[in-house]
Amino acid sequence: MGNCGTREESATTSDTNNDGNQLQVTSSLEKKRSRSISGLSEPSTPRNDMNISEASRNNAMSYNTITSFTMFELETVTKSFRSDYILGGGGFGTVYKGYIDENVRVGLKSLPVAVKVLNKEGRQGHREWLTEVSLLGQLRHPNLVKLIGYCCEDDNRLLVYEFMFRGSLENHLFRKASVPLSWSKRMMIAYGAAKGLAFLHNSEWPVIYRDFKTSNILLDSDYTAKLSDFGLAKAGPRGDETHVSTRVMGTYGYAAPEYVMTGHLTVRSDVYSFGVVLLELLTGRKSVDKTRPNKEQSLVDWARPKLKDKKKMLLIIDPRLQDRYSLRAAQKACSLAYYCLSQNPKARPLMSDVVETLEPLQHGSSNDATLSSSMSPLAGGGGSDNRMGHRFVRTVGSAGGCRSRNMDCAQGTPVPCRVR
Repeated sequence: MGNCGTREESATTSDTNNDGNQLQVTSSLEKKRSRSISGLSEPSTPRNDMNISEASRNNAMSYNTITSFTMFELETVTKSFRSDYILGGGGFGTVYKGYIDENVRVGLKSLPVAVKVLNKEGRQGHREWLTEVSLLGQLRHPNLVKLIGYCCEDDNRLLVYEFMFRGSLENHLFRKASVPLSWSKRMMIAYGAAKGLAFLHNSEWPVIYRDFKTSNILLDSDYTAKLSDFGLAKAGPRGDETHVSTRVMGTYGYAAPEYVMTGHLTVRSDVYSFGVVLLELLTGRKSVDKTRPNKEQSLVDWARPKLKDKKKMLLIIDPRLQDRYSLRAAQKACSLAYYCLSQNPKARPLMSDVVETLEPLQHGSSNDATLSSSMSPLAGGGGSDNRMGHRFVRTVGSAGGCRSRNMDCAQGTPVPCRVR
């Protein structure tokens, strides 16, 4: 499942057979499109008030430890799980909007929350619930959704998260009624999500997220990206281990090909999934879209060959951006996606390098990131940790503040814009 902030179409992957070689995808035949977060009616809290969301963010910071809630308290929070409080649903169960304050328990700070209720008949069960509690109870980062608390009472399993006011990236990218995201917002979201993944990969015991996709990236009121739904997360290899062998689980269209084929999981499996999401941000297309012509249904198969050509790569950029971006920044983002989607896992960059590359691309500024010559497909391998050949470096470009394909600079820019 994956959304603590808005409805999403159900698209979850079940366990594979004993060989672990296939992804089995179960998806809703009738795709239920959601109401936007701003359209949800919550009687106890004002709507569309950024001051409220700022206050909520500050209050969320006060929840430094996970709270154990009773079932009665969470029934109070969600008004007995009223149907008009439903935000979304998926493999885990149903997600409800709620509000906690001192009326629920003395001493609790006022905070809108999302309450995820385990579907007792569903495929994802206690193990996934326990994984989320264990991971999010230990790992805290600005780009991970904050776990406020949980409930484990009789056979009830619930999770309580901070509420994300703008819902999922999936809805912002693919809902027809949504306002197209600007280039800067897309790169800011990619940057934030990359920082979340890098944090997981660089923790004392590396964590492989395993289900990185647009529906699991939630957005705060200021478009800060936060990763959600850690039910499939897995402890990564340590020491001399090269990979973790596990059943193939995830979402079709995002899973790395070597993981699907062998069940061998590494942090670079997440890098591939990140490349798919970055491609979705660049093109405005879904990873898999059966409504398109056969050759365009798989986004990676259709777009990756074009990422190698500086002219062709610009033809795949989302037309809704209306050329409001720097050519140089677009080329660097496309090059980054190309290497993240490499068939060879060792040829993919580390997420720490991805973060370094994306940071200057958020505004298409003069600090455009470039791929070092060692990133060439012809370059040899690196050291024992495979870091050489994957290092991204920053150079000062001459794109200035230009955010358009036109050669003219924005008004007031002191230095002429030259896009090579």
